[in-house]
Parts: sequence; structure tokens; C-alpha cells
Amino acid sequence: MELNSKIFVAGHNGLVGSAICRILAGQGFERVITANRKQVDLRDRTATLDFFATQKPEYVFLAAARVGGILANSNFPVDFLHENLAIQLNVFEAAHLNQVRKVEFLGSSCIYPKFAPQPMREEHLLSGVLEPTNEPYAIAKIAGIKLGQAYRRQYGMSSISLMPTNLYGPNDNFDLQSSHVLPAMIRKFHEAKIAASPNVVVWGTGTPKREFLHVDDMAGASVFLMKNYDSADIVNVGTGVDFSIGELASLVREVIAYPGEIIYDTTKPDGTPRKLLDVSKLTKLGWTAKIGLKAGIASTYEWFLQNRKP
Repeated sequence: MELNSKIFVAGHNGLVGSAICRILAGQGFERVITANRKQVDLRDRTATLDFFATQKPEYVFLAAARVGGILANSNFPVDFLHENLAIQLNVFEAAHLNQVRKVEFLGSSCIYPKFAPQPMREEHLLSGVLEPTNEPYAIAKIAGIKLGQAYRRQYGMSSISLMPTNLYGPNDNFDLQSSHVLPAMIRKFHEAKIAASPNVVVWGTGTPKREFLHVDDMAGASVFLMKNYDSADIVNVGTGVDFSIGELASLVREVIAYPGEIIYDTTKPDGTPRKLLDVSKLTKLGWTAKIGLKAGIASTYEWFLQNRKP
């Protein structure tokens, strides 16, 4: 991938896509293509094929997806399955028909079985049942992996698949109805601090453990692997370190300087008990995460303060 290569970042307004655009710009890539949903709805096959035929990108970062937390996944399973399958089918077909040199597909750590051995290695894919709370999304992402591998096998397409852990950072979704756990906590603790509320309620028992990767690290790994990796085998992207939800809540409370109490609502689901990625493959390829969790939460909170809607 050269500095003058034509690169399409699908989903550039999202958490990961916007970070990839920042990294590419910082590294001097001059021809980065972006398009919002009004310009091309990737769920629409004809619109997607027309866009690729006109723009002729050489490299594609497929970061466009319908995403959300436990609540959103529980309420809209059809949307998560249907929209993600449509995007993936259309983009891979368009890439194949227009001789794209390489496609990078971004999956999710939720592709692994609910009770996968910890830390989760790439070979644990499809070795057990999925976590029910996000099964439709996980199935869509697994289909994306298999689609890329199928295009490689049948047509020789260069396609790689990355499996990121839980991501957070600038441009995250802080909507309490559809956000993931960390941005939801940032907003909850901030609003409790402003309102002088005596406590903040956190879903579940606080015991499940999660790994968190700053999105700028994710974007750095994405660009690194686009340049340096070309195999059908998936690659985990994470820190290799996890924290309990209780530890995370305490850390967010500390960063935001909220003086109240944390209460755990044990009637709400915990989700998967632990999700830690084995990142030894990525480390051997020459990349490791750089942004620590506390520093990452602090910078994300600053972004939230500067960009939140009244």
C-alpha cells in the first residue's frame, strides 16, 4: 500500500473508521475515499456496485457495521444480522468485480464461543456455542470472515480479517440505549456527578472481565496489518490484559472524580463471563498496543466533554 494508493474507508464516521482515517492522514496517505450513507448506502447492492465501479479503490478497510451493546443487540436482533450481512455481501462482491487489491474486514471478539478457553486464540472460532445476548451480530461477523476466506479461495482475492477486542475512544457512541459498556459508564458517571446523584447503577454483578483497546491503537494495528499481513487466517487485535466490570467502574469513577456509590443491578445480564484475546500472533507480527486504559479513559472523557450534545 503506497502513499498514493486509492483507499476506501467504509464506515468513516464510526468509531473505528474515523480513527483509521486519522492514522492514514497522519502517515501521509493522500487518496483516502470516504462516503456517508446518503452518498452510498452499503446495504444497497446496486448503490455499492455503482460506487466501486466509479471510484475504483485499490484497498478497502471494511469498518462499516451496525454495532451496539447488550441492550441494542437484545432489542434489534434482525437489524444486527440483516444489515451486517448485507454490507458484507455487497462490499466483497463489489471489491471482487472491481479488482480491489486488498480488503481488510473488521470482525469482533464476540465471534468466539461463550465459554471459550481464556485467553481466546484464533483457532477457537466455531469451537462452541455463542453468547446468546449478541448471537445475531456474532453470526454476521463470522459470515464476513468466511466470505473473505471464500473469495480468497475461489477468486484469489487478498482479504484479511481482524478480530478486535472491546474498543473505545473519540467518536464513540455514548447513547445509553445503544452504547457499549465503557462509553455508557462514562456518560452515567458524568451525569451522576453533574446531578450530584448519590449512586450510579451498573448492570450485572461486576464480576465479568473484559479487555479494552483504545480505537487509535486499533486503527494503528489495522494500517500495520494492511501493509504487512496477507493470509486467510484471522488475527486477534487487543492488549492481552483484562479488567473486571467492577474494576472498570471504579477506574471511570476515579477519572471523572465522581464521589458517589456504585450499585450493581444483579437482575440484569452479565453477558460472557470473560473475553480476553490471545494477541501473541499479532505481537509476533511486530505490533503491540501503546495506550493504557486509564490514560485512554481520560482522553475519551475529554473528547466527550468537548463534543457532547446539550
